[in-house]
Amino acid sequence: MARSKKGTSMLKNHLRTAALAAAVALSLGTVAGCAVTRGQQTAGAFVDDTQITTAIKAKYAKDPAVAATAINVETMNNTVQLSGFAKSQEEKDRAGAIAADTEGVKAVRNNVIVQP
Repeated sequence: MARSKKGTSMLKNHLRTAALAAAVALSLGTVAGCAVTRGQQTAGAFVDDTQITTAIKAKYAKDPAVAATAINVETMNNTVQLSGFAKSQEEKDRAGAIAADTEGVKAVRNNVIVQP
């Protein structure tokens, strides 16, 4: 009887491990697949875009003229799209200038809305 319980317990552990491994593999495949479905041709392009987005957000966080939490940044194929809300035209323009001056950026689409 003890052998049967031990065997059942080991089988359950192996099944849990296999299920966890499958879940991790699926999630990694989904993340890698996102880059292709978004129109990016390589994993390198996805990494470059992520680095650009991160660099812009870091600059916003350091700049007192830009509300980093109110402006969204998305990058695809080195083109940056800004969205969200600014308190003034100056803030919107500053956000666009920061993005344009970031290494690797080819174009900026500044869709930030100035709140009245």
